[in-house]
Amino acid sequence: MPNAETYLFFNGNCAEAMKFYEKTFGGKLNAMTGKQSPVLDKLPPGSDNRILHARLEFDGGVVMASDWMDTNPYPGMKGFAVALGYNKVDDAKRVFDALSKGGKVTMPLGKTFWVESFGMLIDRFGTQWMVSGGTGTV
Repeated sequence: MPNAETYLFFNGNCAEAMKFYEKTFGGKLNAMTGKQSPVLDKLPPGSDNRILHARLEFDGGVVMASDWMDTNPYPGMKGFAVALGYNKVDDAKRVFDALSKGGKVTMPLGKTFWVESFGMLIDRFGTQWMVSGGTGTV
């Protein structure tokens, strides 16, 4: 079976975002800049210090990302959310609170009919998150 993994595109702040996610989720972050790549000459001008590829592996997940390298304008992050599920409500609250600093809570963390604790937010980097914790019914 294949693994479904998240791949995010940032507008020049991928390194900052991924370091923040590493601090929030734990795990190990590996990243490569444009100038570390063997294909730098094929990348758009100004790609030297942008993140070509980053991978954060943490307990229960993988988040991969890069800076937007297309010559078209950065479209932003829309039409999706990254879902995180925790067995313990306290773990969900800790991560929700960390991700929401400097961002926007779109649904406060609270009890729902399908799980003990659920909330939604957009972090300061524009990534939308859905965080749940505890026992679920659906």
